[in-house]
Amino acid sequence: MSFFHDAKAALHSFTADIKQELNIIEGAIENEIHSHTHLNKACHNLHMHTRDNRFHSFAPARRGNDAKWFVDGCGYFWAVSVALEEAQESIWILDWWLSPELYLRRPPSQNEQYRLDRMLQAAAERGVKVNIIVYKEVSAILTLCSEHTKKALEALHPNIAVFRHPDHALSGQVVESEILSGIKNFSLKSLKLANVGDDALHALYGVNNDIILYWAHHEKLCLIDGKIAFMGGLDMCFGRWDTNSHPSVDVHPTDVNLTVFPGQDYNNARIYDFEDVTKYMDNKLDRTKNARMGWSDLSMCLQGPVVEDLRAHFVQRWNFIYNEKYDVQNDQRYHALTLAFADIPDGYYHPDGKNVRLAPVERDLDPEDPELASSEHRGLGGMASRAGGYYDRLRDGVHDGIGHISRHGNLGMDAGFHEPTSGMGIQLVRSCTRWSHGVSTEHSIANAYIGVIRNSRHFIYIENQFFITATSDAQHPVRNKIGAAIVERCVRASQNGEKYKVIVCMPSVPAFAGDLHADDSLGTRAIMEYQYFSICRGGHSIMEAIEQAGVPDAKQYIRFYNLRSYDRINVGQAIKKVEEESGVQYKDARMEHDDLVGAGYDGQGYGTGAAPGQANPEYDAYQQAGSQVLDESKYDSVAPCYTDGVPSIKDIPWSGTEEEEMEAFVSEELYIHTKLLIADDRIVICGSANLNDRSQLGYHDSEIAVVIEDPSTIDSVMDGQPFQASRYAASLRRQIFRKHLGLLPHQDYTKPDANFMPINKDPNIYDWGSAADFLVRDPMSREFGNLWNVTAQANTEVFAKAFHCVPADNVRNWKDYEDFFSKYFVGNGKEGEEKVEPKYAYGHVVKEEFPGGVVELKEWLGRVRGNLVEMPLRFMDGVDFAKSGLKLNALTDEVYT
Repeated sequence: MSFFHDAKAALHSFTADIKQELNIIEGAIENEIHSHTHLNKACHNLHMHTRDNRFHSFAPARRGNDAKWFVDGCGYFWAVSVALEEAQESIWILDWWLSPELYLRRPPSQNEQYRLDRMLQAAAERGVKVNIIVYKEVSAILTLCSEHTKKALEALHPNIAVFRHPDHALSGQVVESEILSGIKNFSLKSLKLANVGDDALHALYGVNNDIILYWAHHEKLCLIDGKIAFMGGLDMCFGRWDTNSHPSVDVHPTDVNLTVFPGQDYNNARIYDFEDVTKYMDNKLDRTKNARMGWSDLSMCLQGPVVEDLRAHFVQRWNFIYNEKYDVQNDQRYHALTLAFADIPDGYYHPDGKNVRLAPVERDLDPEDPELASSEHRGLGGMASRAGGYYDRLRDGVHDGIGHISRHGNLGMDAGFHEPTSGMGIQLVRSCTRWSHGVSTEHSIANAYIGVIRNSRHFIYIENQFFITATSDAQHPVRNKIGAAIVERCVRASQNGEKYKVIVCMPSVPAFAGDLHADDSLGTRAIMEYQYFSICRGGHSIMEAIEQAGVPDAKQYIRFYNLRSYDRINVGQAIKKVEEESGVQYKDARMEHDDLVGAGYDGQGYGTGAAPGQANPEYDAYQQAGSQVLDESKYDSVAPCYTDGVPSIKDIPWSGTEEEEMEAFVSEELYIHTKLLIADDRIVICGSANLNDRSQLGYHDSEIAVVIEDPSTIDSVMDGQPFQASRYAASLRRQIFRKHLGLLPHQDYTKPDANFMPINKDPNIYDWGSAADFLVRDPMSREFGNLWNVTAQANTEVFAKAFHCVPADNVRNWKDYEDFFSKYFVGNGKEGEEKVEPKYAYGHVVKEEFPGGVVELKEWLGRVRGNLVEMPLRFMDGVDFAKSGLKLNALTDEVYT
């Protein structure tokens, strides 16, 4: 019997009871009626201190700012390294995961001083005060090893202080560990679920103010001297550094010093996730056989008045945690932070970072105050049909000016706000609550998403790691109503005869290891089910709701896409010749290299003993032999072949047999980690928040984002008509679209340009008016639509044929899955029998598809441009894809949504 069958009886009676308990627990929060989860409702009195601010953020919109985008981690981390090197007073960092051994510049062998911990130590030795807050993970679920982060960094210098938060009550953690262990090992014998008591349930669901298990601090923020800020989607941790070209391989046959991704920085979570980031020896991913997972992401650098709001946010968080757990510790490095009066714009904050006007709960009033319990808020209320409603009034005033969102007072903008006359208008928005920040619930990120979507004129572009949202309360447990805003805007466009478009890019599969048919992929399937139910299935999804409102084809208004890449591992004759002449295996030489550059935790790495200034036998022998060997393949990665201006894969040589080259090609999804919305080439929302309940509700994960409106315009075109676009929004959108379409040149990480610099050094450079820019300037034109969709269709066809990658539209049920994927890539064997190894390693070419051999394969791969592929909306629509997973959702739905 399967695990699910064995567990079914134990869970059946328990499910109803635990859901009832959950409803009781959540009632305490859901009695607070919030507009982003209850359509046509309002919550003014829950946000007394922010009711005058747009989107009910704790911070008002600020004018006179500068912002710079960084598409992917290469340029971003270089810019961070420049700022860290020049820091004089303070470095404040908020991160979900921080890896002290992360290299901010590559390759590591040429940039040893730019390892993060070494840069922080150098700054501390200059007298810079370094304050860091990292998420304290639940060890049963994640292996971020924040304990190592704290100990390793604080050991470097007394000027470095690291807070970990939140603490997890032992009783709750024990319960959680037992449940997670039972699920992971496919046995629930160690835990009698029916006997779980009320206290354990509170701990399990993480809604008790004192016991927070599931929710995370998810912000990514670095403040330098209180003057410039880095924020967005990129954590300073393993697996995030990548270039616009997204190489999937990292084998350098004749010179291991060219290694770009040392140790566990070479990762593919679809094969092996980070099992224990402190143990490099446990990195099971063989880079001579497996691809890494590319990482597509976005972050920004800011300067101007908005930085003071970010400083206030950090000080609020730091002091909240300090007062909660660190003020009793006898360590001189721990102390409360204060804002200088000169740094407080308009007297908006107290020196301790708190807003001058506080909500009742922050004034320590009784949370059961009737004013709170009965409050309603009109700020993001009514649909368009409501007389005098918010959106009616807003649309009446909308026009084509660049400030079409920011100038309307009925959005909650403070009365003193004026259209920016110089510099960008930027507003900080966030998700936070009592457990995360010591404040009443704020959901201004969700408010911003809903407001901007509903008031967009032409299009919205969403790129996000997750897409879990609801169009109505029928989609419980999903609560955020961003999906409803999308439906309303698309239906309104249809009713008004408007041309309107929503483009969404998201990962095809969540980054969790495992065959989708295996029992250990329960969580992956549950997340995918929630996403499909948000998009196109279940009766209440966005596409279904649009068509139920009378739109014949929802794809006329909204379409979904993924990203995928291919590469070639350079394991031809050159690597074999170097190994033969040196007597050293490539893997052993590279492990010594990784230890030489100190890529491992605590400097231990692989434990080879290799160190600078001494003989390192295997590394030295391999490098000596490699210097005498000519690698005729020339390309250690062929990822540049689907970028602009690089020879076709058909013309790239190979130093080995055709069979070896066929086996060297690999493919993997390009993982989207971006958290971005662009509307009308005029407004940008970017930060750390995913599009799901965890990020959007406010009382789950803590998040930050910024809403950017640049009054500097460029002459552009929208739907064939002259159009004034925001320089910042348009350049960012065009840069991203060109990357996805293969219209950017290959990015050389050894040759920094202005886009590698922080905002106080150089603005973004963009080649306005180039041939490639012309192709993407009008996102509403028929020509662009054809380019985008034809590219996605062609890439999808090639990847499906060459690699049989899933999800795929031709895989509608488990029989299809077996025929298309499992029989090639999944070994089998009944319990007690010897396992049959799969025919091909995961991600490799299905040779049967190419009777003409590698020449035919390269003909097909030569058609790939960029990374854009269609999202397979019919995948597994013929079965209850996550039926078993949903049986367990009484335990997991809060985590997965």
